[in-house]
Amino acid sequence: MIIQVSQVSVGPTSRVRSGRIGRLGQLGRLAGGIAGGVLSEGSRRWRQGQRPALRDLLLTPGNLGRMADQLSQMRGAAMKVGQLLSMDTGQVLPPELSDLLARLRSGANAMPREQLRTVLTKAWGPDWQHQFAEFNYRPLAAASIGQVHKAITKDGTHLAIKVQYPGVRQSIDSDVDNVAFLLRSFGLLPKGLDVQSLLTEAKAQLHREADYQQEAAAMQAYGERLTDAQDFLIPQVNTALTTDTALAMQFMCGDTIDTLVGSQQSLRNRVTEQLFMLLFRELFEWQMVQTDPNFANFLYDSSSRKTVLLDFGAVREYPVSVAEGYRRLLQAAIDTDREALNVAAEQIGYFSKGVSATQRAAVLDIFLLATEPLRHPGIYDFSGCDLAGRIREAGMRLSFEQEYWHSPPMDALFLHRKVAGLYLLAVRLQAQVDMRPLRQWLAESAEIA
Repeated sequence: MIIQVSQVSVGPTSRVRSGRIGRLGQLGRLAGGIAGGVLSEGSRRWRQGQRPALRDLLLTPGNLGRMADQLSQMRGAAMKVGQLLSMDTGQVLPPELSDLLARLRSGANAMPREQLRTVLTKAWGPDWQHQFAEFNYRPLAAASIGQVHKAITKDGTHLAIKVQYPGVRQSIDSDVDNVAFLLRSFGLLPKGLDVQSLLTEAKAQLHREADYQQEAAAMQAYGERLTDAQDFLIPQVNTALTTDTALAMQFMCGDTIDTLVGSQQSLRNRVTEQLFMLLFRELFEWQMVQTDPNFANFLYDSSSRKTVLLDFGAVREYPVSVAEGYRRLLQAAIDTDREALNVAAEQIGYFSKGVSATQRAAVLDIFLLATEPLRHPGIYDFSGCDLAGRIREAGMRLSFEQEYWHSPPMDALFLHRKVAGLYLLAVRLQAQVDMRPLRQWLAESAEIA
């Protein structure tokens, strides 16, 4: 018997269109709705004696809401591409697009039960229900590529099962191209920004994330590297039930890590310090980084006092040369050595051929700003910290005032996204982080290397 074991709600449900024509039609309706919004808003402002620019008519709250709602219904690459385009933490994208992406990160619509059963039948066969004592049809979470359900097998094993939306993998390339065209058409991407490399990488990354067998392998490989870590837990993969479109793993207890905001200061400090140290080990010891810093990918289990790590679709392996470049860059930033900082940035591949001396200096200033916590002599207080805002302002000045639209290498963008996410988490938790152990670990690991 299949029993619905809870009434957890993740918001509205809507059927996922899996065909390319159907998904293109959704984007066409979106474009038509936005055009109608432009005409309506334009007429209203003209009657009031205003002469608004087209951009102002396009970027109204109503139109941005239409776009967010439609992409949330489409899910897949249509929902994810903008998030990947914003991996530079919003330094070159208009604030309106950043607001749109924030809405998309809040979650997607879930599949209706009938469509879910069809997807699971395709993954496990017509008798899939007989493998479970209980299966919760209402998802625990719904995101861009799949939704998560809780289940209990006949032998009593509690599982979390990530089920991929139908047609996601087949629609990735066309969705990325179509959404990018839509963003360009509505002026949401700067004209001087070459996004082709970003789009190419977005497609490759989404194909990796849509391969649940690959994610399962990444989860197992990451877990093997964490065998000596006492502060973290990783769910074990149930290989018997894992397919390309269904990822079955051990169900892990805990609350999303940002809920620790009301906990004792010492706990918030300890958890944040552990995550920063984990990032150092990922990059400099393993060259394997989980690059998605979404708060929902970290749970805190109060019973074991450990942080649970989830979602390994965005695990990225880094060449030793890039990792060593970042080691030199951080050490140069700690020493405030601009010449060494410049050499390290060159090694990473950060500068384009046509960069001017003024633009290069501005980029180095941003590096020094971003590494301010690491350079702090003792405990860095993230509570009330405006570091993210200062980095954004510096990036906007570089892009708009100095017209430097160069996109750094993909490895750098993914890593910057991870660092930015940890900074935002530290601010959210109002953590006070002792940076001395990080600096000491960096120096000692450099000697070993």
